[in-house]
Amino acid sequence: MLYRREMLKTDGRSLTLYGRGPIEVLGEAPSPNREPLAANPHLRWHPLRGEWVAYASYRQGRTFMPPPEYNPLAPTTDPDNPTELPQGNYQVAVFDNRFPSLSPVAHHPPQSYVPTAPGRGKCEVVVFGKDPARSLSGLPLDHIELLMEVWGDRVERLGEDPDINYVLPFENKGIEVGVTLHHPHGQIYAYPFVPPVPQRMQVQELSYFQVQGAPLLEGLIAAETVSGERILYLGEHAISFLPPWARYPYEVWVAPRRAVPGFPQLTPEVRADLARALKTTLLKYDGLWQRPFPYLMAWYGAPTDGEPHPECHLHAEFYPPYRSSDRLKYLAGTELAAGMFANDALPEQKAKELQEVEVTL
Repeated sequence: MLYRREMLKTDGRSLTLYGRGPIEVLGEAPSPNREPLAANPHLRWHPLRGEWVAYASYRQGRTFMPPPEYNPLAPTTDPDNPTELPQGNYQVAVFDNRFPSLSPVAHHPPQSYVPTAPGRGKCEVVVFGKDPARSLSGLPLDHIELLMEVWGDRVERLGEDPDINYVLPFENKGIEVGVTLHHPHGQIYAYPFVPPVPQRMQVQELSYFQVQGAPLLEGLIAAETVSGERILYLGEHAISFLPPWARYPYEVWVAPRRAVPGFPQLTPEVRADLARALKTTLLKYDGLWQRPFPYLMAWYGAPTDGEPHPECHLHAEFYPPYRSSDRLKYLAGTELAAGMFANDALPEQKAKELQEVEVTL
């Protein structure tokens, strides 16, 4: 059972605590800054790419690599120096980002000769646990299952807003991908539109479904299980594999074997197996690297427009950076300028490296 307690910070931001039992906390919901938020992001239309760009210049003042003695994502121990979280018996915490790229109260965008709009939406921080040294790969399986339930709850709650059309949970791990706080955490962005990447994927999924009457990724996963060449984990309900179309040398996809639109629709059995697939992937990454492996993990699901989306298939995509000197990839001319990725390593080769890493769940 998922327990939840909602609180309001002194600066007006929301805080939601999650756990497996009734949640009790000491004191109020703390905040490092009691001043009310003044975030007012806006959007500008890119006429040649046909997409929105968000602007939030105040984000330049966000917290960046604070000293070890001050961890803003740890529970508060000194009331005179509050962090973002209270003391209590919860396991996962979610709160509004103090420096959001999107805000539900965005208003009066500046005028330009290109279309502009308020940057409405929501940006949340998801603190995976209280231990600053325990990354997602080190969490017990039941804690990862709890985290997936939290993601599902956030997708449902954020998606209830008629102005929100897509919710994206993700994690940046490692300074190589721009992490500014070491404490294990992820983020959730709730967009007023379906962003370009998931929109492009959904176009392909819908086109296939309309012709074949079946989800595209489900069929691709079935073909992958027959091949077996790039699989890292194969359970009754979930799979982890390097897709043959991988754009990054160590790109891994984690998904239910049968199509599920999003986290809210996962059954306990599928969620448990999906947690095993995710943890296996993370442990193999760390085992290969012999230290915490940097990556961007993004979970793609169905739009939150209230419509059924049988074509959509929940899955995570891992984008590890890469360059030849240290096996980390950074985007270069053809990727950034043309949008065509050039991968100098076959997925089959990288799958073999990861397959050889032994892990214990």
